[in-house]
Formats: sequence, C-alpha cells, structure tokens
Amino acid sequence: MADLSQEAWTEQLNNDNNAVILDVRTEEEVADGHIPDATNLNILKGQAFIYELESLDKAKNYYVYCKSGGRSGQACVIMNQLGFENTYNLVGGFSQWEGAVK
Repeated sequence: MADLSQEAWTEQLNNDNNAVILDVRTEEEVADGHIPDATNLNILKGQAFIYELESLDKAKNYYVYCKSGGRSGQACVIMNQLGFENTYNLVGGFSQWEGAVK
C-alpha cells in the first residue's frame, strides 16, 4: 500500500493503463458525488465487502478513496492481506478532490 497525495495519486492514475478506481464510501456518500469511472464497494458492509474484494482481479492496480482517507487506508490494508499487491490510498480523500462528478 502507498499513501499518495492528491497530486501524486492523480498523476499516477492518469499514467496507469492497468488501473481500477475503488470508492469505499457508502452509497449515500456516492450519491453526493464521485470520481468518474469509480467502482463503489462500501467498506462498512463488513464481510460482504471482503467477498466483493475477493471477486476482483488482483493483477490490477487499485486507486482507493473515501471521504477523508481513513477508510480507504483501511481498505488498502485489507486488500494487501488478501493478496493485492498494488493499492494506492488517496490521502485527504474525496473531500479534497477537484475532478468529482456531482
């Protein structure tokens, strides 16, 4: 897992042709706006979140975000424990994102 600043996260994402954007916020938070092309998996769903993660391709690079960077950091740790090698946490989260779709 790597914690990346807003700028580094965006730059790396834009140059990664093997990237998946993962939004780990609640559905209600996503309804208020999201990063384009993000997949939503709510980390607060507990074991259901783990099951959803296990269905993902571990060979991809995952750019993970939440509202402020805390839950996404936790998600990256869980993903690493499940065998995901490339997870990138958006420090500051969606609340600081400038390219959001609302």
